Amino acid sequence: MSSPVPDRNASFHTTQWSIVVAAGQRDGSGVQPALTALCQRYWSPLYAYARRKGFSSEDASDGVQSFFVRLLEKPFLQTADKERGRFRTFLLTAFQRFLLNELDRRHAQKRGGLVTMDPRDVSEVDSHVSGLSDRDNAEALFERRWALTLLNQVLQRLEQETKDKGRQDLFDLCRAFLVVDESRLPVADIAARTQTSESAVKVFVHRLKTRYRELLLEEVRSTVDNDSEVADELQALFRAVSESG
Repeated sequence: MSSPVPDRNASFHTTQWSIVVAAGQRDGSGVQPALTALCQRYWSPLYAYARRKGFSSEDASDGVQSFFVRLLEKPFLQTADKERGRFRTFLLTAFQRFLLNELDRRHAQKRGGLVTMDPRDVSEVDSHVSGLSDRDNAEALFERRWALTLLNQVLQRLEQETKDKGRQDLFDLCRAFLVVDESRLPVADIAARTQTSESAVKVFVHRLKTRYRELLLEEVRSTVDNDSEVADELQALFRAVSESG
């Protein structure tokens, strides 16, 4: 099963706070889709936070699932105020309280989850946590996983767009140009493999990078209330990624 990706219909192309408002309307028809969208974005960061706090993989997984169910059952999201800062800060604070009040009792019941986490993603987080030094804290790890999850969603959207245009083969060979990857193939080799010209490959890579930046800005804008906060969020994202090693 692949990693969950938010449904990219028109309703999702709003700010993160718009999704919060929808999720907070307990009797509204948009509650479940909105809450699922939030779960898809923040499952991995919250799971990483719980693991870094010393919870086992099973307890951390159950805890995150139960937390999102609790968001639906209790009016937590109705207290979210966009004037108080970033939504993920609000969410992490709520999760910290949840861990203290619920998981520390070690009696959390398993419930049906809103999103099934890909076992490979769980393994990746667990491997990352086990390799951290004592100076690495859970809050910083939460920020890293938020950043990496967002970037992964951007890459998945870009891949789907390219696939829809019938160029999955070229995307697979050129995706390494989107990151610092010394193993990427030379343009000449890519051209030979795809039976196209080197100039065509260069144009494709240029367009790929341009579209990647556009999608990244779109994703970041969806996490803030207005465009004036975009630059700060981009700085926070790149800082979190650079500190992830």
